[in-house]
Amino acid sequence: ELGWISKVHVNRPAVMRHAERIKKWRTVKGNWQAAWLLKAVTCIDLTTLSGDDTPSNVHRLCFKAKHPIREDLLKALDMHDKGITVGAVCVYPTRVTDAVNALKAAGCNIPVASVAAGFPSGQTPLETKLAEIKLAVEYGAREIDIVISRSLVLTGQWEGLYEEIRQCREACGEAHMKTILATGELGSLANVYKASMIAMMAGSDFIKTSTGKEVENATFPVGVVMMRAIKEFYWQTGNKVGFKPAGGIRTAKEAITWLMLVKEELGVEWLTPELFRLGASSLLEDIEKQIFYHVTGSYALRHDLAMA
Repeated sequence: ELGWISKVHVNRPAVMRHAERIKKWRTVKGNWQAAWLLKAVTCIDLTTLSGDDTPSNVHRLCFKAKHPIREDLLKALDMHDKGITVGAVCVYPTRVTDAVNALKAAGCNIPVASVAAGFPSGQTPLETKLAEIKLAVEYGAREIDIVISRSLVLTGQWEGLYEEIRQCREACGEAHMKTILATGELGSLANVYKASMIAMMAGSDFIKTSTGKEVENATFPVGVVMMRAIKEFYWQTGNKVGFKPAGGIRTAKEAITWLMLVKEELGVEWLTPELFRLGASSLLEDIEKQIFYHVTGSYALRHDLAMA
């Protein structure tokens, strides 16, 4: 429905002012902070996307995914029997089998997400993108994080973008599809809104800010614009699409701010792993440190917490 996006106008100064206010929000304290942080843990896509990934560090990541917070800390919060795990483990396609096997051996049902479709640049032929998606699904990935061709957005080829994402959605089969917009490379907030809409029209289960490899990753202005698009799409169609900020989210305070923003823009029903994820590799470490301080009253030493 090109009519939805043909006359889009984003009031950039207003968005930027709102984003500055978001940065100044006061964070929650005490037990409320601990509760928000545990909620954030359940929404994390625990990620390793390095060229030197090996079966051993993927296995370690999967163990941390099942046991994100030290057991004695959870007992102190009376949350040890609530099944606190991360939302998913995210790896490259070649490491999917390692992650699936490790999680199966650990006896947990955490889904494995795989990046695909020419991640991170998207500069590969569509046939190659589709083949990579299908292979990742065959390997056992239950979620696929695809990346769009930014050139289609920058040149206004909206029907071409729709068709590319639609074919990727078809290749995913039963797997959930998260569409990475790489917002730092789209040129304008209006393009972010339009790309968000096209991605949802084409069947995306989630829209995601960034690959984590761009110069500019998840920022509050693009988050606001993408959430407003999700809200508009929901009003028009009745379909709820998830949101995933990714890249550069490293502190517990940032995680809580993103949760608060989702609650303000989309509502409490979006604060579940089914509709909200945080893409992060080092965030969990800071969250566990904050929970350690909340429980013990002292700061964690290097040997107190397992590597995230």
